[in-house]
Amino acid sequence: MKTPVIAIFDIGKTNKKLFLFNERYEIVWERTEPFAEIVDDDGDPCEDLSRLTNWVQTLLEEVIELPEFDIKALNFSTYGASFVHLSEESRPIGHLYNYLKPYPAAIRKKFYKTYGDEATLAMETASPALDSLNSGLMLYRIKYDKPKLFRRIWYSLHLPQYMSFLFTGQVLTDVTSIGCHTMLWDYTKNQYHDWVINEKLDKLFGPIFTSDSVLNAIWLNHPLKVGVGLHDSSAALIPYLASFQEPFVLISTGTWSISLNPFNTIPLTAEELQYDCLCYMHYKGQPVKASRLFAGYEHEQQTKRLAAHFNTAENYYKQVDYNPDLIQYLRESRPNADNRFEEVKAPPLQESLFSHRDLSVFRSYEEAYHQLMLDIVAQQLISTNLVLDNSPVKRIFVDGGFSKNPIYMNLLAAAFPQTEVFAASMAQATALGAALAIHHHWNSKPLPGDTIELKHYTTAGRYAV
Repeated sequence: MKTPVIAIFDIGKTNKKLFLFNERYEIVWERTEPFAEIVDDDGDPCEDLSRLTNWVQTLLEEVIELPEFDIKALNFSTYGASFVHLSEESRPIGHLYNYLKPYPAAIRKKFYKTYGDEATLAMETASPALDSLNSGLMLYRIKYDKPKLFRRIWYSLHLPQYMSFLFTGQVLTDVTSIGCHTMLWDYTKNQYHDWVINEKLDKLFGPIFTSDSVLNAIWLNHPLKVGVGLHDSSAALIPYLASFQEPFVLISTGTWSISLNPFNTIPLTAEELQYDCLCYMHYKGQPVKASRLFAGYEHEQQTKRLAAHFNTAENYYKQVDYNPDLIQYLRESRPNADNRFEEVKAPPLQESLFSHRDLSVFRSYEEAYHQLMLDIVAQQLISTNLVLDNSPVKRIFVDGGFSKNPIYMNLLAAAFPQTEVFAASMAQATALGAALAIHHHWNSKPLPGDTIELKHYTTAGRYAV
């Protein structure tokens, strides 16, 4: 008897994964492959799209042949803000440009001169002005910087929808991709922004297809229910929305720490945008207020610095236990207290205070690492408070890397004494979210209530951040 499963491709910047989930949403098969970047026509790093396309199609072909599984459905979660462009023959053209690609100053100037100041556009589109990370601006840049390429573009698909297109042949658009800091969507009018229509970019987009719907496809004579794909941060929220009715904030941690509040409907303010606040789009179309902090990246950089200074392994921090007495000592003695850095830096909060600290004042690696986590959580407090403001949230869930860090979790509980703080763990939140989004199309069993494990962190109150 074959096990009915859903296949989910989870495409990160570095690691590409395929999971098979059974009807209880347990992972029964998985494959991970790291991809090296190539360079685009300007010499900047970018995704190897032809390799990715080949890998996805070949791997699905392989798992369809596995005798023990019956693949009923297929969906995708991928990083956002990145377009794949198709020619009239429905073939990819140009490059899958990296969202960190440098943006030409002249094109930026032309855009804002034509369409208004950054602050107004940012508020209307719920997107901080982030150059290439605003995928709409990347398309605008191609139009004026690479006109030959632009003239050949028949359709532009965000990466999750390109993945879906490979198996359905349908050119579609999804709200979670349009809504992730693209500068394409006017959140006040709930339609494409006027600038998008003026530039006729909307003509390059397929019809909007809901994230909880499916297309019927045949792949290698095998019938499949295929989802349209989701932006990964929006997908990561779905298991929590499926499991908890009480209002919550999710801090999804990785390279970025993203605080997501699906229960805050107050429009973004100019100040919030200045602090890297934005809106993501819920998979059913409502805005989700979010704030971003580059905390995972900062942690990675500073632990390398600590390892070099104290002559330890780079991952030595994993052996450091939470020591409340050390926190109290650091609070009271404040080694290396330098008044220039006592105030948390102004937006966009990219680096912590720790990058300015002199490591020679710390007596041990453990002491220095506790200070690093104090500095990171001080920023996390500001970042998360931006989305908590005036909303009825009683719980904070943390998933990803920092959820396994006892120092971060204990300090976070101290920083939010009025709120219950939980480390949440589940198998592959973004992939699971993409599976749950189309649950009712392939799975007759009820949604399981135990996909998320929670660990409650409490504070004695002495060590408030």
